[in-house]
Amino acid sequence: MTYCLGIMTKEGLVLASDSRTNAGFDQVNTCKKMHQFVQPGERVFVILVSGSLSISQSVITLLRDDFDAGRGLAQAPSLYEAARIVGNCVRRVSDLDRSSLERDSFSFNVHLLLGGQVKGQEPNLYLIYPQGNPLAATEDSLYLQLGECKYGRPVLDRGIQASTSLEVAAKYALLSLDAAMRSNVTVGPPFDLLLYQKDSLNVTRYRRVGAGDRDLNLIHASWEQSLRRAVEQLPDIEFEAQEPAEIKSTQAKAAQLPQKFVS
Repeated sequence: MTYCLGIMTKEGLVLASDSRTNAGFDQVNTCKKMHQFVQPGERVFVILVSGSLSISQSVITLLRDDFDAGRGLAQAPSLYEAARIVGNCVRRVSDLDRSSLERDSFSFNVHLLLGGQVKGQEPNLYLIYPQGNPLAATEDSLYLQLGECKYGRPVLDRGIQASTSLEVAAKYALLSLDAAMRSNVTVGPPFDLLLYQKDSLNVTRYRRVGAGDRDLNLIHASWEQSLRRAVEQLPDIEFEAQEPAEIKSTQAKAAQLPQKFVS
């Protein structure tokens, strides 16, 4: 399984992914799911992948070959056009492999998350579906997720705002990954974490976070302690006073008897 997410704030983007995978016939337990395509000063694209490992590797390989040759993402005039290029590449792989996969009862399953910026344009996030069509993040939906997203969503819903700094958004990303890992064994480290500063047009803050990473363990322990302490400090829940159940039951039965039988 997989869990990847991208967060958009006024300062830029935070992208994070786990690396655990169990793709059936692929037989791979750990694989990097974050891929960078960078022309310093001109464009930065970061792609996160989920789904069939063989399909996502084919898509990334085709994108990389074109990029290195100065085509495809290397010429995209905007992030939307970049998302369309990624979608077209998904369709190319679909034309090659879908019929063979479905003939053997395997679905054509791949989702991609594209984040980045082209010079002169605003940074953004796009989710690309297996059909190749893109969905953009918006001011009302500041983050996008791939894979096992339900466990890591609540902390993002409660915390992420457009004004959130990149540093704080990175903490939310790690907490979201930690929540998914805690509740689902198919999500696990090492985690890839990348912070992109708006208009920097380069990647300067990237980190691979292992299972024994000091910062990850500290955030995990501090969050659990703070959460317990916050719950304990909530106002007590008040309950209306009630008579003992046996007395109340006796009174109810007595009320149903004719008045002459009630002493």
